[in-house]
Amino acid sequence: MTETTSNVTWLTQEAFDRLRAELEYLSGPGRAEIVKRIEQAREEGDLRENGGYHAAKEEQGKQEARIRQLQALLQTARVGETPANSDVVAPGMVVTAMVGGQEMRFLLGSRESASDDMQVFSEKSPLGEAIVGKRPGDTTSYAAPSGRQVSVEIVAATPYGG
Repeated sequence: MTETTSNVTWLTQEAFDRLRAELEYLSGPGRAEIVKRIEQAREEGDLRENGGYHAAKEEQGKQEARIRQLQALLQTARVGETPANSDVVAPGMVVTAMVGGQEMRFLLGSRESASDDMQVFSEKSPLGEAIVGKRPGDTTSYAAPSGRQVSVEIVAATPYGG
């Protein structure tokens, strides 16, 4: 993996559009709403004991952090089609694997791509790096954060349907 592709986040067109719309809302109408709430709370008087003011300022901080997160993500995003109906493990695939003796089913890709409660592993994670390019029946292993080697056997890989 080269330096330029290691920072890329692969997204489906649907996920990219959803994140772009969220960013446009947060940096436009969302900012205006929070500024209005801060102004209203400021008019209530003493800011040291004004719970509404402090809550609005905290929400503003979280919103600005989300805006920065989305900007960074979309700046490095590459939009790709859902993988072809192949059984090769790649970003955008739902993988069923025996991981350390337990069966797991998860999406390989970005958390931002998942639209449901499915567990997601990045292709840049130790597990993701170990299984990219593998096919059902292939076995591999990766080093867990504890340093322990975890065995992985690919059971199935199918394109994520959203």
